[in-house]
Amino acid sequence: MIIVPEKEIANLMGRTQAFDAVEAVFAAMASKDAYNFPVIREAIGHADALYGFKSGFDRKSLALGLKSGGYWPGNEAKGLTNHQSTVILFDADTGKVKALVGGNLLTALRTAAASAVSIKHLASKNAKTLGMIGAGHQSAFQMRAAVEQRNFEKVIGWNYHPEMLSRLAETASELGLPFEQATLEQIGAEADVIISITSSHAPILLDAHVTGGTHIACMGTDTKGKQEVEAALVARASVFTDEIAQSVSIGECQHAIADGSLKQSDIVEIGAVINGDHAGRSSEDEVTLFDGTGVGLQDLAVASSVVDLAIQKGIAIEVDF
Repeated sequence: MIIVPEKEIANLMGRTQAFDAVEAVFAAMASKDAYNFPVIREAIGHADALYGFKSGFDRKSLALGLKSGGYWPGNEAKGLTNHQSTVILFDADTGKVKALVGGNLLTALRTAAASAVSIKHLASKNAKTLGMIGAGHQSAFQMRAAVEQRNFEKVIGWNYHPEMLSRLAETASELGLPFEQATLEQIGAEADVIISITSSHAPILLDAHVTGGTHIACMGTDTKGKQEVEAALVARASVFTDEIAQSVSIGECQHAIADGSLKQSDIVEIGAVINGDHAGRSSEDEVTLFDGTGVGLQDLAVASSVVDLAIQKGIAIEVDF
């Protein structure tokens, strides 16, 4: 069995590798070469934590396994990442355990890669302003990945706790972009691309806020009851997702599905756009929305890539198991 510790991940996996792995697995899902197993995600009744498993199998790459972990909201105060996870890979031919891979940084990279894939395939080619809703740990990863897809000229942002906006300002500065604190109304009116990355269970971005041909990537914590944007906005948009089953059950679409304003048949897998089976954005005035629910196959794809790189670079730890 190969072990790739969390401390080694940053030296092995970058944004480009994560983007390529996620884009490829979305395409495989849409062509039915890869599929996710049902998600288990539960509140454990301790430390206010959500814990669960995401798993799947990609017949194309033979990636088989699961990610185990969840969200511990008190971790930041302890100097730890709120999201904690580990990926376990198995040999598809024998079922033997193949690798144990640290999943914390990989989760951040693959989540950011998913929204970046949606920007590449759905956002206006002329997008100039990036709007950020949320300024937690993941927001910096989201911004860095997003700016590689369009020639953004500035970043505007909002957060429940304005004092946390310094993270967005520092990241924008690192990327050579000006940053402005904004109201939600300003973000809806001015941003060509909006990324929401929160753990909200009540709508933040409202239908009335969004006035132009915006692309919205809803990337926050996905679970029963989560909601970052108003259901009416979801219903108005052309909706794309990583996996429809998760989108309607634990993703951003669950509320519009529940009130009947959106039908499951209205939702398109982004892999269909990647594969050329769907046109994606049809006009500059169209509102497109990507419901990024975070599928297990994303984790398996980036973890498999990391294992290959660790072996190539001679830093993989091999143990008998």
